[in-house]
Amino acid sequence: MNFRLKELRTQKHLSQTRLALDLNMNQNTICRYETGVREADYKTLIILADYFDVSIDYLLGRTDNPNMN
Repeated sequence: MNFRLKELRTQKHLSQTRLALDLNMNQNTICRYETGVREADYKTLIILADYFDVSIDYLLGRTDNPNMN
């Protein structure tokens, strides 16, 4: 998930701080997700997928298709 999250965030020109504020999270948490130090729980995966309008499978790298179909 770490490379996909960073990729999606940078494509939208968002800082880690802005994303954290938008999602009511801590910036350090976003950083840890992006560096692979921490793994998102199921609830957080749903929040991230909804925010970026992609599937959870895409976030997890199980598919290269970001569509939620």
